[in-house]
Formats: sequence, structure tokens, C-alpha cells
Amino acid sequence: MRDSEALVREFWRLMQTNDFEAVGAVLADEFVAEWPQSNERIRGRANFAGLNREYPAHGLWRFELNRMVAGADQVVTDVSITDGVQKARAISFFTFTGQRISKLVEYWPEPYEAPENRAHWVEALT
Repeated sequence: MRDSEALVREFWRLMQTNDFEAVGAVLADEFVAEWPQSNERIRGRANFAGLNREYPAHGLWRFELNRMVAGADQVVTDVSITDGVQKARAISFFTFTGQRISKLVEYWPEPYEAPENRAHWVEALT
């Protein structure tokens, strides 16, 4: 479990550099990323790097690891992402082949205002 945790921490550290080709160092040859909400699959290191490099941004991307849960063969992270203007949160499921990440499934939930009809049951997180 320790190796998979360290590997995922290294993934996010490399993403933080904004050198997306360097992220390939922790990705397996058969790496695949999936974004179920938009029905997209990114196959291979080069495509993953290219997509991230060309994604429209207002500045460098910053990644804040909010939470990590590690199991025997899978790690899940909750990460806040911003370029200084755009803000997002990703829930990422990592699986491994040997000492590399072979699959990444990410969910990018959209924030929304809580409905008034439940205000008497809840309190704001922030």
C-alpha cells in the first residue's frame, strides 16, 4: 500500500510542475484515463500530456490534495485544482501495474447552490 500511496503523491507532485510530459514517468505503457461524465478516454502518456498541456488556462495549474484513501490495489484522491481563475475538484481513482499507474478514472463534479428547502436541516461547509 505504501508504494501506491507514494506513486500517487508523486503523480500529483509532477502535475504541480505543469510539465505534463514529466508525469509520464509514473504512468504505465498501457496507461488509460477515463472521464465518465464527458464520456472520454485518453489513451497513452503522450495523449494525456498533450491534453493537459493544451487545456485552456489563465496561468499555471495548482493542485491541492484534500484527501487520499489507499487500498491494496487502488488509491482514491480528492484534489482541488485551479489556474487562478478556473476552480475545479476532481475525485480520482488510480489503479496500478507494477510500479506505475495504469488506469485513472476521474470525476469532475460541478458545484451548485444548496436548495433553500433544506436550509433548516443543514449548515454551510465554509
